[in-house]
Amino acid sequence: MKIRDISEIDLIRRLSKNFRLDKTVVKGPGDDAAVMKWTKDKYLLYTCDMTIEGVHFDLRKATPFQVGWKALGRNISDIGAMGGVPRYAVVSLAIGSGQKVRVADGICRGIKSIADRFGVNIVGGDMSVSKNIIIDVSLIGEVERKRLVLRSGAKIGDAILVTGSLGGSIKGKHLNFTPRVNEIRRILKKFKINSMIDVSDGLALDLNRVLKASMVGACIYESAIPLSKYAASVNNALYDGEDYELLFTMNAKDAKRLCRMSPSSIGAPVSIIGEVTAKNDGYKIVKNCGKKEDMKVKGYLHF
Repeated sequence: MKIRDISEIDLIRRLSKNFRLDKTVVKGPGDDAAVMKWTKDKYLLYTCDMTIEGVHFDLRKATPFQVGWKALGRNISDIGAMGGVPRYAVVSLAIGSGQKVRVADGICRGIKSIADRFGVNIVGGDMSVSKNIIIDVSLIGEVERKRLVLRSGAKIGDAILVTGSLGGSIKGKHLNFTPRVNEIRRILKKFKINSMIDVSDGLALDLNRVLKASMVGACIYESAIPLSKYAASVNNALYDGEDYELLFTMNAKDAKRLCRMSPSSIGAPVSIIGEVTAKNDGYKIVKNCGKKEDMKVKGYLHF
């Protein structure tokens, strides 16, 4: 059996199932970030991502600054999806010895720019040689215990919401997005969010991860999905990925109150796109024509 013969998700389960987790670990693999006990009032959040040339970016289409911004921004988005704030990062860079120094300088400027914007301290890292550029970021964040949000908390009757707009990120947004940390923190000051995930692999696939973790179903409405100006169709929003918006569920009454607030007070538009249903009801989408169909659970997976 070869790696391509099993899914990315199954490979992760296979490789991580026997790792040690002691009582200090509140949540290990399976969410946007790991959660550990820390202080009386706060949890520690820990996440990591690799950003690889030829997989996550193409230097013929992206500036080194954009590559650096994206490399750290992806991790910041994961911390936001837990309701937290980012604090400390280590950054490892693998790059070819024949690459121009200005490329490394530009990557560093991009990392520094987004780190400064979100108050992230770059506290160390590593460097190695590689044919393709690889940026490996590990990020520590923190969250108040009362504001921690996992994928597993969706409740039947919850509204399903998303920040911003979706689809067409390959036309530029995946290099220029702003993680929704500040927006979700503003929401959490006024409302309780039951479950959340960042939309990195496509709305259809990422929502399914919430449904599986929460053991519920869902029905979403094609007409309610906010499409980016770069999205050619709703399929781009459902399956493309790398939008780095936040998808979350909350009490339906609170959701309506939230959507009546001005986008400027939140920092971004927020849209209700569906509702959480019983697990036996499945995962459905109501098309613009009114027909209800099973949702195709697909999106971006490495293999």
